[in-house]
Amino acid sequence: MSMFKILDISASAMHAQTVRLNTVASNMANADSISSNKDEVYKSKQPVFQTILEGNEYEPKSGVRVKEIVESQAPAKMEYNPNHPMADDQGYIYRPNVNIVEEMANMLSAQRSYETNIEGDEYFKTAVAENNSTRQVRSEIWRIK
Repeated sequence: MSMFKILDISASAMHAQTVRLNTVASNMANADSISSNKDEVYKSKQPVFQTILEGNEYEPKSGVRVKEIVESQAPAKMEYNPNHPMADDQGYIYRPNVNIVEEMANMLSAQRSYETNIEGDEYFKTAVAENNSTRQVRSEIWRIK
């Protein structure tokens, strides 16, 4: 494995976490939306990731990619509110199946994963820089001898 493939793997993981954060943001932004029809109400979305074992020319040879973004199959929340202007004929309004607590946990997990990849990149860059400076010192020593 090439040394720089480590950065490719890390970059693919950071991209995946960015998609995860964006879906969390979308879910949270739509958590308070209302519909008069259970089929039209916003449904929570989640990314599905897939391991890359052999990439093509447009992606790294290993890492992770977003396979798809799926909608939750959980039912919408029904709320009886006959005075609401969007209530249906029976007096119900429908709210999204978004759980704010789960979304916050997803957001924190994605943020920490992203930060971990950044720290790994920084460690890798530091190790490469130290390796290069060690090589320079050795070549100077050999040149002096």
